[in-house]
Amino acid sequence: MRKLSLLALLTALFCSCSSSPAPAAAPTAKDDPPHIVFVTGDDEYRSEESMPMLARLVERELGATTEVLFALDSAGFVNPNVKDNIPGLEALASADMMVLFLRWRNLPDEQVKFIVDFAESGKPMAGFRTSTHAFQYGEDSLRQHLNNDWPTAVFGQQWITHHGHFADGHDPLTSVELVAAADSPILNGVQPFDAYSWLYHVDGGEWHLNPNARPLLQGTSLRSQHEEAGRLDQFPLTNPVAWTNDYRGARVFFTTLGHPYDWKNEQLRRLALNGIAWALGQEATIPATGFNPQTIGPYAPNNSGFGEKFKANQRPEDF
Repeated sequence: MRKLSLLALLTALFCSCSSSPAPAAAPTAKDDPPHIVFVTGDDEYRSEESMPMLARLVERELGATTEVLFALDSAGFVNPNVKDNIPGLEALASADMMVLFLRWRNLPDEQVKFIVDFAESGKPMAGFRTSTHAFQYGEDSLRQHLNNDWPTAVFGQQWITHHGHFADGHDPLTSVELVAAADSPILNGVQPFDAYSWLYHVDGGEWHLNPNARPLLQGTSLRSQHEEAGRLDQFPLTNPVAWTNDYRGARVFFTTLGHPYDWKNEQLRRLALNGIAWALGQEATIPATGFNPQTIGPYAPNNSGFGEKFKANQRPEDF
């Protein structure tokens, strides 16, 4: 867990030597600030880089304390290709909020139970992109319900399909705009933007978003494998990309965006900060222009991709 006083000092030092405008004053530290645990573990979208960056902003803007957990190999290095080990999940037992960015994990019972128990606790949650398919257990596993039923109930939808990669990271693939009927402080200051994330299908054809979900943003695919194949009746070009959900009385914020280059855009960072504050019940603190999305230090992630495209030989403290 980071010390807030040290974070404030480092932020001040960084901003004093930066040519960028100084961020707005951080909220006064609370006597009992919310403790938020970020759980990372995806082998495609570099959540091991984006979530620590976001956690630092959450500390500065929301006055929270944070803890970021990673998939680790046997030597203690961050390795998102290791799908069955995220040490430290017991921190969720006393956390006030859980943020997930997982993809097809196969965690042992003694680890995954902390995630499931937290979801059942009625405390707030947020999820990003591949958390629609956070887990992948075999048919013989008692955890198989976590593959599809669990994300549909908790986050609003499971994995279905997407509109295609197409030169990943070179050009945006989704045009994002506000849902006309949406009225939420989560959208304070959020402007339309183009995302590098290829559009996930979550609603249309035989599939429907969880009825508890309330869409905030929609995306339109700029190039679609389904359009090229003549399947737009099943998988339309425009779909929700951010929404709220509730699960057992808990507020849940979710977005299918989250390509590592999307996080370079202040619009997604502002949306995430606003969404986390809303989930915590702190919507009254969201400024009319949204929280300040200026990063603390550089954010220069590797591109998305499988295999060895992550930053190797890094320990959690290096992020």
